[in-house]
Amino acid sequence: MSFETLKQNRTASMSKLLAAADKLKTSTSYEVDDRFWSPTVDKAGNGYAVIRFLPAKGEDVSWIRYWDHGFKGSTGRWYIENSLTSIGQQDPVSELNTKLWNISTDDNSPERKQARNQKRRLHYVSNILVIADPGNPANEGKTFLFKFGKKIWDKIDDLMHPQFPGEQPINPFDFWGGANFKLKIRNVEGYRNYDKSEFEAASQLFEGNDDKLKALYEKLQPLQPFLDPKNFKSYADLKKKLIEVLGSDSVNGPITAEDVPAPTPYRSEPTPDVGATDEGALTESDDDETPSGKDISYFAKLAQS
Repeated sequence: MSFETLKQNRTASMSKLLAAADKLKTSTSYEVDDRFWSPTVDKAGNGYAVIRFLPAKGEDVSWIRYWDHGFKGSTGRWYIENSLTSIGQQDPVSELNTKLWNISTDDNSPERKQARNQKRRLHYVSNILVIADPGNPANEGKTFLFKFGKKIWDKIDDLMHPQFPGEQPINPFDFWGGANFKLKIRNVEGYRNYDKSEFEAASQLFEGNDDKLKALYEKLQPLQPFLDPKNFKSYADLKKKLIEVLGSDSVNGPITAEDVPAPTPYRSEPTPDVGATDEGALTESDDDETPSGKDISYFAKLAQS
């Protein structure tokens, strides 16, 4: 998709984004690198920045969604892996969690506590332009990839699907009619909290200057390659890692290959993380981010140790 096509198809693009967002309601994988921007926080765990969500180069949808798992087993080892449910395939942790969850109906049972500890975490990735970064001014005016969680996604979705009369839907990823996003980070009970974050009024980026916008567009990165199945570990490899990490952490004795079911046939939609009667308790994490002061690279290093 060229820059000119992007400009001409703004209305159609909004429709596609709304359709994609609606699909998420009914129903990714990357390595830590310098393409990703992370906000700076002070010693108290608070931070502030202004960013602009941008489209993905050559793609109709401006974000990707994926799940991962991050937990420590009784062996002392960490399981930090992307979930195959991100690409519509069966995942051994999700299947084990379903098995654990359905053993008991007591929400405080050891089985359900273990399943909650191992539940999958929801993430999104999109392109952004950093407008203001007081903690690291060198980032200002640069484009990055940005990983964020459900709470920030909900604010994006609310902007595209206004709930009150008189409010018009806004495509936050649009160069000409999008809006800057004030990222306000607070430390709440040891976790990063984004509840105070908000969008500004809709505005044209670079006052609609096509030359500047076209130059910016050329810097954007495609997102779909992150969901290429070749970038995910196989079911067999994840199953082996799970057994190594959990060891004797099972509620019924040592974890063995028999504890994790063989993969079932491919499904077009990701499989829920739990049984049909759990009301979604383990489908995705409500925590938007990792504990304050720790990012994904911290846990990735633990998993390698």
